[in-house]
Amino acid sequence: MKRGKVWLAAAGLVIDSSGRWLVVKKAYGGLKGQWSLPAGFVDAGETVDEAAVREVREETGIEASVCGVAGIRSGVIQHDVSDTMVVFHMMPAEEKEPEACGRELLAARWMDVSELQESSDTSVLLRRIIESFEAPGLTSLDISDPGPQFGYTAYRFFG
Repeated sequence: MKRGKVWLAAAGLVIDSSGRWLVVKKAYGGLKGQWSLPAGFVDAGETVDEAAVREVREETGIEASVCGVAGIRSGVIQHDVSDTMVVFHMMPAEEKEPEACGRELLAARWMDVSELQESSDTSVLLRRIIESFEAPGLTSLDISDPGPQFGYTAYRFFG
């Protein structure tokens, strides 16, 4: 699908009853080999929250429902492409082990926040989401460099 110069994506921050976060390792792109949230582009004809539910299901096999907004990531790639992602706080419909579905993922699993903080494979954005998750309201966090592989010239997270 042609995305043009304005991209809209959705991610699911799914937390189970034990406080573990559902994370995935992508098999391609700038997040290859890094723990991140299940995420993807919004398709024509769906709302951004529907996209988050779909992406979580497609990537992990986990059915989840939206509880609220955990944050918004907003960036510009190479002074040209506006790239926005809404991160939704979600709850699993049932607690089961996730499966890395499709060729896009290397792994999918539940991880404790402490494991994510200690892992060298945790993405820059996921680290910022962890830091901001307990704070009330959506505050702006500038992230000067999410990684040179992306080519962002502006990048911030509201969480």
